[in-house]
Formats: sequence, C-alpha cells, structure tokens
Amino acid sequence: MITDPLFIIGIIGMAVCLITWIRFNINDQEAEPFVIKYLSTISFISGIALLLSIFYNSGDLGIVLLAFSIIAFIVMICGYYFKNTEIISTSRGYLIPIFVIFVLRTFLYEPYQIPSGSMEPQLKKGDFLLVNKYAYGIKVNRIGVPKILINDPEYGDPVVIIPPHNPVPYIKRLIGKPGDVVRIINKQVYVNGNALERSFINSEEIILKRRFKYSSGEIITREIDAVGDLYLEKHGEAEYRIRNTRNENEQYPQEWTIPEGQYFVMGDNRDNSNDSTKDVGFVPRENFFGRADYLWMTWECWTCLPSFKKAGRIN
Repeated sequence: MITDPLFIIGIIGMAVCLITWIRFNINDQEAEPFVIKYLSTISFISGIALLLSIFYNSGDLGIVLLAFSIIAFIVMICGYYFKNTEIISTSRGYLIPIFVIFVLRTFLYEPYQIPSGSMEPQLKKGDFLLVNKYAYGIKVNRIGVPKILINDPEYGDPVVIIPPHNPVPYIKRLIGKPGDVVRIINKQVYVNGNALERSFINSEEIILKRRFKYSSGEIITREIDAVGDLYLEKHGEAEYRIRNTRNENEQYPQEWTIPEGQYFVMGDNRDNSNDSTKDVGFVPRENFFGRADYLWMTWECWTCLPSFKKAGRIN
C-alpha cells in the first residue's frame, strides 16, 4: 500500500498542509482567505486519496490511525514548545478522537462487511459484522502472531482470515486444527475419522450465478435455479447452519492432513465457497484477523435501505 501512487500523493499533500499550517501559527501570520481555501482543498483531496488507497489495496486502517495519532501528538508537543495555544488546542482536538478510534478498532472490535455469499444461509453478502480483535490475542497489525493474551481458534468459530495469496479478509468456519485429518465423502465432513454431527432442516430454492466465457472472449453471468439442502451442523461447542447444493460440486472422496501451525476452514455455503478445499488452502496461524462475534447491520446494495432485523450474536 505504501508504494501506491494514491497513498504517496495523499501523504505528501497532508504533510504540505500540516507544515504550512504550523508555520503560519508559529509566526503568528494572518492567513489570507485564499490560502485557507487552498489548504482546505489540498487536505480534502489528500484525505480522499488516502482513503481510496486503503480501500483499493485492502490496507490496514489501524496503522494509518496510529500514524496520525503519533503525528497529532508531535504537533501538540510542538505547540507547547512554541507556547502556541492554537496549535495545542487544534492538535489535541484531533489526537483524542483519533487515538480512541485507533484503540477501539485495533484492540477491541473492527467493522467488516461480507463481500460474498460463502457463509449463507446464516450470513449473507452485505452483512456488516463486528470482528473481535482480541479473541485470539492482542496485536497491532491485522495479521501476525499475537504477543499478549494468546488464544487459539476453536472448532466451529466463524473466523475472519486474510489468506497469504490475497490481502483481502475472508470469513469462514474453522473446521480443522494443526495435525488433524479432514476428509470429505459425499459432502459429509469427517475430522480425525469422526463425522461432524448434522441434522436435516429443510430444502429451499436458490439461485446460482455462473460465469460463462464464449470463444470470442466475452464473459457473461447467468442465473441458474437450484435446490439447497439446509443442515444444522455441530462441531465442538458450536452449532451452525450449512447449505449443500444438489448436483453441485460432486467429487471423489478428498482428504487433507493439516500441517503444524496451519488451519483448515470452510464456508457454510459448502458448494459455493472459496476455502481450504479450493484456492485458499491451509491458513497460517498468523493470518487470523479475528472472530466474527456480532452482526449489526445488513446493507445489500447502494440503493437499498440498511436493515437491522438480523442484528445479534453470530453462532
């Protein structure tokens, strides 16, 4: 992210505005209206560039908040050194809220929106979750081995991970731990030779989206009618709903032995999920972002109204 032109432009723009503002206040210069407008415009554009860079690169906003907190603190110290009340009050007004947001977001809970339907039927695309950042230990970065209050993920946890091959958070279900043998036969999951307990709930009609590529190179998306069978599955202390899609993803029996320090995850929408059975592969311990604890809002599209009907704790 730090090599992204948008990020560089944003940082340079913010730095120019900050230095200019400090210089005017230290020298007690009366800024001309056009100068104030000029600085405001640059700072606004720079801020937008930073946010776009973080969004496009799936960057860690927590690191940016920490950097801004440090900068605001340094500016406040400069204000005390030069005995300038304007610099002191303004920098303190930025420091306190930015630092509080940094602490809450980094060490307690971070909001996350589900980008796909891999965790249906319980969690759907557009659901906003609160990810528990301290569930598996305290750390500053999104990924990495925690140093304080270290806890390992438990079977059945709805975990948010950042795969090594793609710096975008995924939410999946923890199925296997290091050393476990995971086997799938006729869509039944076995862990260390024991079938995960499940009971049939009902069937439902669903719509699948499939991409087709013509010989001309044109790619189109089509909707296909299908039937999904819902089950209540139990793994460890967790109970959750899964969906198997009829006549989809029919495969020969598969088996994986999970290496040390790695974990095995699957989506609850078993036949429509990119997980450890496909491209994601095993997930290293340091790539766990947190545990999804609460669903607080659903916003399926920009033109849709947000809904809070499903708000509550996630199983």
